[in-house]
Amino acid sequence: MQQLSFKNRIASHYIITTALLIFVVFFVIYSIVKLSVYNHLNTDISKEVENHLNEIEIKNNTFRLIHMDEWEEREHNTVDVNPVFIQFLDKNGTIIEKSPNLKNEVLFFDKKKNDSELYDTKILGNKIRQIQVPIYDGSTIVGYIVIAMSLEGASMVLQNLSKILSIAYPLILIILFFIARFIAGRSIKPINSIINTSNIITKDNLRSRIPLPQNKDELFVLSQTINSLLDRIETAIEREKQFTSDASHELRTPLTVIKGTLEVLIRKPRIAAEYEEKINFCVNEVDRLNNLVDQLLLLARFENQKQTLKLEKVYLNSLFLDSFARYSSKIQSKNITISSDFERDFYTETDGYLFSIVINNLISNALKYSNSNGNLTVRIFNNDAKVECHIIDSGIGIPKENLERIFNPFYRSNATDHPEIKGTGLGLSIVKRLCSLLSIEIRITSQEGLGTKVILSLFEA
Repeated sequence: MQQLSFKNRIASHYIITTALLIFVVFFVIYSIVKLSVYNHLNTDISKEVENHLNEIEIKNNTFRLIHMDEWEEREHNTVDVNPVFIQFLDKNGTIIEKSPNLKNEVLFFDKKKNDSELYDTKILGNKIRQIQVPIYDGSTIVGYIVIAMSLEGASMVLQNLSKILSIAYPLILIILFFIARFIAGRSIKPINSIINTSNIITKDNLRSRIPLPQNKDELFVLSQTINSLLDRIETAIEREKQFTSDASHELRTPLTVIKGTLEVLIRKPRIAAEYEEKINFCVNEVDRLNNLVDQLLLLARFENQKQTLKLEKVYLNSLFLDSFARYSSKIQSKNITISSDFERDFYTETDGYLFSIVINNLISNALKYSNSNGNLTVRIFNNDAKVECHIIDSGIGIPKENLERIFNPFYRSNATDHPEIKGTGLGLSIVKRLCSLLSIEIRITSQEGLGTKVILSLFEA
């Protein structure tokens, strides 16, 4: 079975609800009209009963019409649009007198019926509504008066009303369906824009955006949200393209150096010392290449992977001291003075392995860019509700205009001015990614020629 379109489903749901509502309204209208007609008829019958009870004389356990001549000349002689039928009976139910318009017919009399009870019956196949009222002489019933009025007029009104409502009901629903379908089509126009925009978006065309509706309703919010999503996707893809380009360049450089060195090496026979020198050079380049690949894999591994975090209580003081021990050879070779200022023992709840990568990268950078006989200070202290870790070096510093770009992959500030300092430009990018993953705030301030300060802000355990 073919599914209805979204527009038709909206119209159908609207029509189903409206159909139920209209049915209830029509039923109420019919019931009110029927009740009104019957009430009017009952009132007329009651008036007739009252009038005719006043026209009889009760005497000696019997009764008679006071004005017989008038009775014979009144409207009861004919069957008009809304005739009134009158019938007098004695206490045994025997007919004493009846209106001439009954001719050979008689009104139904049932002693089982309650006194003055209105009920429907038939005469000559026509519906009538009648009442039978006892005639009392004191407390003794001396006879009955039965009065009936035709229901043909009321039935005709109700029947016509029923036909009108029955015909109008489907017509109204059909008209409302097309109106609802038209309105639904206009209402979901932004959805068509979303579909059309989605169809023309490809990896090479991410600049198309959904036109925002004029009314700031749910569809406006949906369109705005999808446009924001497209903005983020475009930014992410552009960043990945740049990352891939930079990674390819960085990987190609050591490979080119290794290839060139080996080509030079095999051009002619060389002494063992030359072979050893060139091979060691290639080994160093391979190590550099391995380090670059490891860092690239690390970036890819922890991209939006919060569910893999292994949270534990980490001793911050020990983490920094272990990092100093790991880089002790570099500290000694550059004769760098290490200062640690810890107010007390500090703990935080985080992923110990990932946080150690952050600390090791920052300490490694501080040592790498510090001049010989420089200083490296680490301070840990409370700042309001958080713990702050300051890593301060006296190195070459970073120009102010470059601070915004230092977290970009493969970016190295003034790399050509310091060719003696080797690196891939991925360290701070990894640090930034991991800090975001661990919900750690990182800030860097620096002054060229004086040094750099890295500030980590995190919650204490």
